[in-house]
Amino acid sequence: LVSVGAKVIVLGRTTDDDLDTLVGGNGGKVYTGVDVTDTKAIQDAVDKIKIHLKDHRIDIVINNAGYFYGPKETILDNTLNFDEQLKQINICALGPLRINSALVNAGGGILSKDGAKLVIITSQAGSIEWRSTQNKDVGGDYGHHMSRAACNIAGVLQAEELRKTTNHSVILLHPGFNRTDMTAKFKHIWDIEGA
Repeated sequence: LVSVGAKVIVLGRTTDDDLDTLVGGNGGKVYTGVDVTDTKAIQDAVDKIKIHLKDHRIDIVINNAGYFYGPKETILDNTLNFDEQLKQINICALGPLRINSALVNAGGGILSKDGAKLVIITSQAGSIEWRSTQNKDVGGDYGHHMSRAACNIAGVLQAEELRKTTNHSVILLHPGFNRTDMTAKFKHIWDIEGA
């Protein structure tokens, strides 16, 4: 986005010099200390963004937070970790909902009057049909799949609620299987199933 002249605002838990330079060099801003599980931190960041934007508005929001618990969870191995499952749902499903809600409800308007694009990076891991293909007779990784199914339905519900009254679009994107820290436990199939 920066390469095509967009002014980018990044919310995240942390940053690094490369990101600060990339975003800041074009009039953008990086806000750190923002965890998608922390409603107050999100609201504080939105309040700062309103000041930073002045009379400008946000056209595109990309929700890209994610978390995938490392060990494989199965019932038969008695390896279910319910706290980790709730953490994944909190980050992957409720995180984008918290961000979008805070932006839509920001007093004075922060999103484009013409309708912002609220993008949620999600996964086919939340597809009920795809589970019977990819995980046929295996199951497992309950927290990840449940969190993405919850994310997907939350995105659909947001789209239905916002499209007519606010003109904002909610877009769910599955980027394919990527090489990330989050998918490192599957590095043996990165090149086989990767995007």
